[in-house]
Amino acid sequence: MTTTPAEIPFRRIDHVRFFVGNARQSAYFYRNAFGFDVVAYAGLETGLRHEASYVLRQGEITFVLTSPLRADHPENPHLMLHGDGVQDVALEVDDVAAAFEAMTRRGAVAVTPPTHREDPDGVYEFATIRAYGDTTHSFVNRDRYRGAFSPGFRPLDLDRYSPRTFHAVGLKAIDHIVANVEEGKMQEWVEFYENVLGFSLLVHFDDKDISTEYTALMSKVVQDGKGRIKFPINEPARGRRRSQIEEYLQFYGGPGVQHIAMATDNIVETVRAMRNNDVSFLRVPPAYYELLPDRVGPIAEDLHDLAELGILVDRDEEGYLLQIFTKPVADRPTLFFEVIERHGARSFGKGNFKALFEAIEHEQARRGTL
Repeated sequence: MTTTPAEIPFRRIDHVRFFVGNARQSAYFYRNAFGFDVVAYAGLETGLRHEASYVLRQGEITFVLTSPLRADHPENPHLMLHGDGVQDVALEVDDVAAAFEAMTRRGAVAVTPPTHREDPDGVYEFATIRAYGDTTHSFVNRDRYRGAFSPGFRPLDLDRYSPRTFHAVGLKAIDHIVANVEEGKMQEWVEFYENVLGFSLLVHFDDKDISTEYTALMSKVVQDGKGRIKFPINEPARGRRRSQIEEYLQFYGGPGVQHIAMATDNIVETVRAMRNNDVSFLRVPPAYYELLPDRVGPIAEDLHDLAELGILVDRDEEGYLLQIFTKPVADRPTLFFEVIERHGARSFGKGNFKALFEAIEHEQARRGTL
């Protein structure tokens, strides 16, 4: 009997694991800039000899920041090639073994078979498969685990990692995670998510939808059966200059996670707080806001607030959304973040693509990589 996607439902994105050069300093950045709490730690003091990890939480978002402690760490080549970036996107499932068996039978490349780790707080289950580039997907289940994150991690005293003056941010959940892949590979990875993970195609943007005078890209969005997990997949299209996707692929050293979109219930307050925390965002020309009322119609937010902060707006047949994008968070022009607030809209800001990518091209020109 063939296992159907409905028999191995995905619950949500459990966590995103970053591999970074200095996890302690990265935790400090995400705490102070993005408002995360640092809630758990694993490293030398907990008996872990080869790496150190910090668990950060905000709303339903969990980030795990991991760094090697030794020159012979097996993932050191990953860090040398890619720099800081997302290594694993972990998905919570009902049954790890069933999910892993189904995925590998459908063609997924196994990285870690179903594994149980146990400590006094219970049993944590996980397995891992390979995705695009060096990115992986872990399937996890923590129904029988009561600890801070997983065996080997200890709760971290919030006083140790909470600043005295702190601007609350209000991020709630991961809305979507975007991948960049090589030219000609987008459909291959769409089919991977459809045929292996049981996802379905939600929407498709071609180079007529996402283009400027100089560059273009194509994108398809896949989602799980419940619509809780959404993965847009981008590939570069032919253009007069080097596209942002090509720039990413060059500096990341291959395919990987381009950006993580995080949802908020009040984007104006969230972005104000993040600006106070010294987060840098992309800006669009003032003329964007002059045309906005005619393009998107009535919205609840004050247009002056949106223009002041650089927040973009788009509308689809279901409602409207507000969004803004950070600049890359490391020296390499690779990983960045999106903040998004949805008012019924299920789309991804198609009406903002041209203005957004022109803003990105402006930054590329400053870096000399356009």
